[in-house]
Amino acid sequence: MADSLKERGTRSPISPALRSQMMRSIRKANTKPEQIVRRMLRALGVAYRLHARELPGCPDIVVRKRRKAIFVHGCFWHQHEGCRLAKRPSARPEYWLPKLARNKQRDCATLASLAGLGWETLVVWECELSDQEQLRTTLDSFLGADIE
Repeated sequence: MADSLKERGTRSPISPALRSQMMRSIRKANTKPEQIVRRMLRALGVAYRLHARELPGCPDIVVRKRRKAIFVHGCFWHQHEGCRLAKRPSARPEYWLPKLARNKQRDCATLASLAGLGWETLVVWECELSDQEQLRTTLDSFLGADIE
């Protein structure tokens, strides 16, 4: 049976309980990409707060003194345009495509809401974290040259 599934290019079915457990294990906060950005901010000497629930979208990192918010987005979950990590799922597209589209719409609304409140925002994509020097330059530029 498994051989015939492989030949047809489909995956073996996963039980709903196992799928649910797998989905629950995906973290919303304190992800590895987020930790990388936080480490870089500490190296730059930036004072920040995490997950400001009172702000639209609950930004991952907030520099209140400068009214700046940083979101660290996974390329798949937020469908980073043109990124190889943002591939569209082939299984259950009737579920996944609208869900991923809603994520993108919510991201746009969140950024607009924060801008309306006078906050500057930066989105750091998961795929951008491999180039540490570029990440440092991006964060330095976003936060300003006189970082405390």
